[in-house]
Parts: sequence; C-alpha cells; structure tokens
Amino acid sequence: MFVNIARQPIFTAQKKLFAYELLFRHTLGFNLGELDGDRATTSLLSTTFLTEGIEKIAGNKICFINFTQNLLIKEIAKSFPKNAIVVEILEDVQPTDEVIEACRNLSQLGYQIALDDFVFNKNLLPLIQLANIIKIDYQLSTSDEIERTLHRLKHLDLKFLAEKVETYEEFEHARKLGFQYFQGYFFAKPETIRMKEVSSIKISKLRLLAEITKPTPDFKDLQKIIETDVAIAYKLLRYINSAYYYLLREVTSIRQAIIYLGEREIRRFVMLVVISELTADKPSELLRLSLIRARFCELLAEGSQCNVETSEIFLLGLFSLIDAILDTPMPLMMDKMPLSNEVKEALIHQQGPLMPFLQAVISYEQGQPEACLQALKTLKAAPEKVYDNYLEAIKFSSIID
Repeated sequence: MFVNIARQPIFTAQKKLFAYELLFRHTLGFNLGELDGDRATTSLLSTTFLTEGIEKIAGNKICFINFTQNLLIKEIAKSFPKNAIVVEILEDVQPTDEVIEACRNLSQLGYQIALDDFVFNKNLLPLIQLANIIKIDYQLSTSDEIERTLHRLKHLDLKFLAEKVETYEEFEHARKLGFQYFQGYFFAKPETIRMKEVSSIKISKLRLLAEITKPTPDFKDLQKIIETDVAIAYKLLRYINSAYYYLLREVTSIRQAIIYLGEREIRRFVMLVVISELTADKPSELLRLSLIRARFCELLAEGSQCNVETSEIFLLGLFSLIDAILDTPMPLMMDKMPLSNEVKEALIHQQGPLMPFLQAVISYEQGQPEACLQALKTLKAAPEKVYDNYLEAIKFSSIID
C-alpha cells in the first residue's frame, strides 16, 4: 500500500512559519472510502515517525495531527514525542467521559491539544478547558459567528487558529480579531491583484533570471556577475557546501563551484537566489512551496513518458507562484520572462500540454486524489512514485534553510 502524506503550513500573525499540519493523502489507486479515520492517522504516524522520520518531513517544526475518538481513547498519542505533535481533535469526536479522561491525561503529560473545525457548544466545555488551541474554519463560519465565539472564550487561556484562510483580506480580518495562528492558501495568492509597476531592482533580478534561462548562457559572464555581488557569492558557496551535496572537500572559489555544479545546477542556483530575494517581504514558505513545486514537477517529468525538457518543467513549477511573490497579475509577469509559449499557456490560462504536470502537483498538495490520478494518467507517470517524489522535493527545498 502506498501511503501518501502532505503538509500544510501554519503561520503566526507575522507570517512566520509556526508549524505544519500533516495530512493523510488517500492512497493513490484506492477508493476514498477504503480507509477510515483510524487507519489514515495510524498510517500517517507510522510513516512519519517510524519509516521516514519526522525531521525529513517537517524539519524542526511541531506537527498538528488529527486524532479520531477511538485513537484518543486508546491513547495512541502517548507513543509519540510531546514536543513533536499537537493532538488535533476532530470535530466529530464526542466529549464522552473516556475522551475527556484521555485528553486530561495528555494535557497533564504536557501534550498540546487543538480542537478542529470548532463550533461552540456547551457540551464541549470540558474539552475546551483542556485545549490549548481552537481552530475555526473561515469558510464555514460567518464573521458574526467567529466574533461571538471569540467573545465567549476570551476569559480562557486559549490561542486561536484561523484555518482555510484563502485571501489576504481574510488573513487581515482574522489578525485584527486576535487570532494568533493562520492556515490556508492565502500566502500562495497575490495580496491584491492589481496592475502595478515592478520596481527597477526587481526588474534587474528578473533580467538576471532571463540571462540564466537562455539556451546557452555565458559562464564567464555569470562568473563575473556572481563575483561582483558579495551576497550571491556567499550564498553560492554556502549552497555548494550544504548537506544537500555531501561534498568530501569544501569548495572555496566561485569558479570551482560553477564547474562542480555545471550548467543545469548553476541555472538552478541563480534562480533560487533571485526568487529568494524577490520573496524577502513574503512568508518564507512561499519560496519553499515554489521550490517544492519546481522539483516535484521536474521529478514527474523525469518519470513520465512525455517528451519534454525537464529544466523547462522545473521552471513551470518555480514560476507558478510568481504572481503572489510580486503581487502582480501572471500575464504581466509572463510578458517580462523569456519562457516558452507552453509554459506561459499553463501559467496564464491553466491549459496546454504542460498543465498536467502542474495539475498533478497542485492536486496532490490540496488533497484531490482523483484530479492527481487523472493528471498522472495523462503524463503516463506511475502513481506509486508520487510520495517519494514529494519527499525528494521537500528535501530539495531545505537548501534555503
């Protein structure tokens, strides 16, 4: 059985990464009804802690994990480190004596408890008193309902998490109401879609991107560019000597680094640096997600039977969030980039021969197995390799740490 896990970031009010929620992605190739909540959570826990290792999937961030009523009563959470997980109690869990006792034991042991998809009900008071975090779904609750809930619970020592926050307007609304944590795809969308001029500094960075994406970049020119920019030179040496490459000897010169990396990897490095600088005032997870998508798309291309240039598919994933990075409509951004018509068609119109690569990646992120399987079928790519690709993409994204 192929166990698939995805993660969704949780941010602070300052848009800093606080935690991940680990989500069981229904096993590709199985019907959705074939796995109940107990099996989904136990499979996720087993894969995360016993097979892959929590560091590989979430780094040093704490992870929110859903627990069913049955798993709470069986005290499964005690088998896992209290500093690594937040016990997230699903909305359909009933506050029975057994459940309350299990949660009390967890709380006394130092585990954090979160109540998911919270809607106030007096019957939940025993669980509310044991909870540390209340999660409120922004798509299921009205603004008035949310404000009433916060008012009812303001006397308790609780933190509030707004989930399924899809726009920056919702993020700002929740922040002003006093929410401490935020979850959703608001960070991956432009703050305000508007026609605006991109600053000259950002234009120069985009031109550097244009240089590196030429079919035959001049390596001597690239060496000069890098050597005259202290920040880029530092980042290149840090990058080449990072744990990702496992070098036996330290690389100490720009020329050495360029020779070692070669054309494909030096292209990738410059793109990484430029995108990183363009996202300086954005959540770091936006850059990380761009890199995950880029590497994920590239791995799908390598494993598919489509006749495509893998470096072009890497660019497709990398630039899939450029509108959010620069708060500028995608068509305007694509006018400034020397990308192929096929890449532009996918990014602007969400169609064309390359769109299935992006569709497979995004549908996996968002837990849409049917759409993911359909895209993989179009690409003639093996579903059983998707999770390994996802983990490799996460590993690749760690080079920004």
